Amino acid sequence: MHLPRRHFLAASTSALPLFSQSPKIRTAVIGTGNRGSYLLEGVLQQPGASVAMLCDIKPDRLDKAATSASKDNPKTTSDWKQVVENPNVDAVFVATPPDLHAEMAIAALKNGKNVYCEKPVGITPAQVQAVVAAARASKKIFTAGQQLRSIRRFSETVRRIHGGLLGDVVMIKAQRHATADLPHDGTSGDWYFNVARSGGYLIEQSVHNLDLCNWAANAHPVSASGYGANNFYRNQPAGRTIFDCGSITYAYPKDVIFDFTQNVFHPRGLPAGGQYILVYGTKGALDMFAPNPTFYPLDNSAPSPILEEMKKDDPHAHIVSFYAAITSGGPNPADITIGATAALTAILGHQAMTSHKLTTWDSLGVKL
Repeated sequence: MHLPRRHFLAASTSALPLFSQSPKIRTAVIGTGNRGSYLLEGVLQQPGASVAMLCDIKPDRLDKAATSASKDNPKTTSDWKQVVENPNVDAVFVATPPDLHAEMAIAALKNGKNVYCEKPVGITPAQVQAVVAAARASKKIFTAGQQLRSIRRFSETVRRIHGGLLGDVVMIKAQRHATADLPHDGTSGDWYFNVARSGGYLIEQSVHNLDLCNWAANAHPVSASGYGANNFYRNQPAGRTIFDCGSITYAYPKDVIFDFTQNVFHPRGLPAGGQYILVYGTKGALDMFAPNPTFYPLDNSAPSPILEEMKKDDPHAHIVSFYAAITSGGPNPADITIGATAALTAILGHQAMTSHKLTTWDSLGVKL
């Protein structure tokens, strides 16, 4: 493959300084598309990190990423194995299509790298189990890209829920509705609409919403039932195998019920669109996705905002925490248990929607 002149072949690593000669964490990004470019932006903003390598199979993306990181003069390659096997790389960001996450993350861990793996950590139970085993066998940091865990509005709201604000959580109702499908001819169109590559809308995107619901419930579901369909974008694009809508009911311990819907054809002006997470308890309820979450008591007393005005979050707070966990032993913002549980919750829902049968958590066969 021809690469622009600014690129340097990754086969030669002698130009990179040894880690002992530099305090910076030498970082590589595998996958420099939309999400990978955003992660790269976050890495470049970290004073304790440098961009050592970049990897993508598309030369235009690789060239753009190399230009963005030119101050660090990163090496580039189209072969991800050169990245994980490079002894002069300390941390690897995996931002490829979901079907590749597990293999790449496992290889990086086995080669002694700290790993930031975009969500989901796997799209099948077997992939998730393999990542769990590799992460727990490694002495390095593994962080899943469940970045909503690093937004203070959510963390403070969950803290208040766990502190008893709502009483006992008894039900959750949530949705992720979009006004349109992803562009059919967009940069992700070659993999996103293939369920074998993306896992489908629920696993590739709604895994964020499901993770927040698990967090609020302080548990994972024990079973799920539901239906998924292609009712609007029928065979658009041609060969499409992912659903464009779905409805799932999850059952949690202690008879807690969680209802979730998703679609990609909610008209922009129609009320009740977008995303919400309504958490109901024995004392009242709130919407976790509200800009300023408000507690609505069941005793008919006045609703009250539960959070003081908070400063704007660092958009790359999850990346900041990842590096802090590496350098100073700071808390991991989304460890392998969190990442695996979120992925399995999405996989459970997808299997229920596909089979139209009650599907149990235990049937996934993954030990956490």
